[in-house]
Formats: sequence, structure tokens, C-alpha cells
Amino acid sequence: MAKEKDFYKNLQPFLSCKDHTVSGEVYQVMINNEYDMLVTNPVPENLEDYYKSEDYISHTDSKKSLLDKVYQVVKNITLKRKLKLINSFETSSKNILDVGAGTGDFLKVCKSNSWKVSGIEPSLDARNIAYKKGINLQENLSEFKKTKFDVITLWHVLEHVENLSEYISILHSLLADNGRLIIAVPNFKSDDANYYKEFWAAFDVPRHLWHFSQTSIFKLFSEVNMVVEKTIPMKFDGYYVSLLSEKYKYGKMNSLNFFYRGFVSNLKARSTKEYSSLIYVLKKD
Repeated sequence: MAKEKDFYKNLQPFLSCKDHTVSGEVYQVMINNEYDMLVTNPVPENLEDYYKSEDYISHTDSKKSLLDKVYQVVKNITLKRKLKLINSFETSSKNILDVGAGTGDFLKVCKSNSWKVSGIEPSLDARNIAYKKGINLQENLSEFKKTKFDVITLWHVLEHVENLSEYISILHSLLADNGRLIIAVPNFKSDDANYYKEFWAAFDVPRHLWHFSQTSIFKLFSEVNMVVEKTIPMKFDGYYVSLLSEKYKYGKMNSLNFFYRGFVSNLKARSTKEYSSLIYVLKKD
């Protein structure tokens, strides 16, 4: 498989993006044409500090702001859909690993539906919240070196991983031969990304180090002999990302415009298949 340095070869400027969540710093988003993938440059040495914000919703259960409430409502709907997806697989032991498990809500739903659950979450605060829900999360993948999982899920996680090629190889090694790897990531080829450009919230620099297209996912995983079995649209993301993007672009959340942009993005994606975010179901070749 390609080494990390290969992703930084022959990069061309794509656009400049501001960190709207923590620092206000500006980062370059570069394109690697070989992989049809965008790369955030540079990567801060103290990257973990860029997650320390009450605005980083996936690490809290907050319902204070309108955005918090929208996130929690959408999360509850998508949890049911995620459960339906993993229940559609034929498995021998119902053994699941959720990478980047956040505050543990997905694994809690899995556990209540007879799955044997394991999870990874780097954030201590998020792990503590999950523990109160009866979900004991580990800090990194090294805890599971000798375990094979029927299902491994990464819900909007792969874009955060620093050592991308190594991480993909580890995921492959942890997956049972007949297992399924589920990757959900933003899609920079979507219409809402094209409309909002540098204000597109799913760029989320510098926390998002990589920005994937369908081509890049196919290519990256083919290098470890994995194939994309199917892709599934995340239609809510078109609306939610547009809501955040409105805030970044105009300083306020225009309810009519964000809804219109999300609707248009999903409508165009019916023919292009380029939804704001996509779920990839992968298996070993």
C-alpha cells in the first residue's frame, strides 16, 4: 500500500479554509490528483488541542444551542438506520468494533440488540460519558491486536486519522474474512461542497486531515485487497452541513437557505450519486 509520504506528493492548491471551531487559523487544502483526494496542510503538531471546544458536538451530549438540538435529533434517527444496516449482515458472533465511538450512543444501541460491543475513542471526556452509559471504550486500536470483528464501523472518523495508510492496514487485519467494514465520510464532490466552497463545514480544518471522493475510497482500500460492496447516501448530512456552512459563510443560520441548499444537493445527487456524505460498505476481496 502507498506510504504516508505518497499522499503529499505532487500536491496542487485547491482552496484555503478557516478553522471556524477553535483557532480561526487558515489552512491550505491541497489536491492529490492521483487519488482524487484533498489533503489539509500543514497538520498542527498539537492536533489534539483543536478538539478542545464545547462546539465540537460529537464529544458531548449537549442540547444547549439550536445546533446541538438539531444534531441530537438527527443522531437518534440515524442510530436506528445504522442498526438496521449492521443487522442486515450475516454474522457468526455479532462482534462489532466502533472506531471513534464518541459518547457511546451507537454501541449502546448495538448492545441492547445483542451485539458484542467494543469501541475506540481518543477523547477522555467522551469515554467518561460513554462509561456512564455502560459502554467501556479503549483509547486506541492496539488494545485489539488479536481480535477479529464481524463488523467494524467508522462513522465520520477516517478523515481524522493521522497515519492513514497504516490505519487502513490495521483495520483490514482486524476484520474477519467474511466481515464488513463500514466507512462514513464527507464527500467533497457533492453539490453543497461545490456551492459553499471554503465555507463548506465538512472541510473542518485542521481536524479533517483528508477529504475523500468515491475514487479515493475505492483506490485506498483496493491497495489492501478490499472492495466497496455498496454505497449508501447520508441525506441528512446535506441539510446539517448546509446549516453549519450558512453560519460560517454569513454569520447566521438562514433556515430557508440551508434547507434549500440541502434539498438541491440531495436532488442533484439522485443522478450524480455525489451526496454530501456517503457510507461505504467494504469487504475483503
